[in-house]
Amino acid sequence: MKIVIVGCGRVGSTLAENFDADGHDVIIFDIRTAAFDRLPETFKGTAIRGDGTDLEVLRRSGADGADIFLALTEGDNRNIMAAQVATETMTIPQVIAKINDPVRATAYAELGVVTLCRTNLMVDKVANYLGLSIQTGPGIDIPETPGREHPHPSAVSIESPATGGLGSSDGDAGPARFAQTNDADQVRAQRLGFRRTRG
Repeated sequence: MKIVIVGCGRVGSTLAENFDADGHDVIIFDIRTAAFDRLPETFKGTAIRGDGTDLEVLRRSGADGADIFLALTEGDNRNIMAAQVATETMTIPQVIAKINDPVRATAYAELGVVTLCRTNLMVDKVANYLGLSIQTGPGIDIPETPGREHPHPSAVSIESPATGGLGSSDGDAGPARFAQTNDADQVRAQRLGFRRTRG
């Protein structure tokens, strides 16, 4: 398989080393040359100093036709941008974006991007080790809607007292509110887990 990894940190470099050892065609990107020092001398894949969010950089480096795309930098914004390029423009079938913020991980998953949330994974492991019962969101959030289809939950409008409807007549949307006709709010609350609102 052809596997593209954006971010040659501890996770990215470890995966690249193991995928390469298993005989896969690995292309790994990082914006810092020094990051590639984490790769072993036996690494046979391609290490590219470049921006993994840039479509032209990805294409020039041979990322077209990849089977797997992993966005594993330390920046949530960079990871989601890279994942969107891979999913929507390059149509890579398996894309995962590492998102540290559980709330953002849930939001991006609802938009069709598979997210890996390190925070949820770590909280879950600590809680299990200590024998505590803590509700967390998923470590890997797999959206119900495929990546190239953006979900539009069915909703009905609730009249806002401030606007008398969805917005004022001058085109300003105003503080419109929507009531879900499905169980999306309950699913979202379960995904957010420990990020509960404090009263």
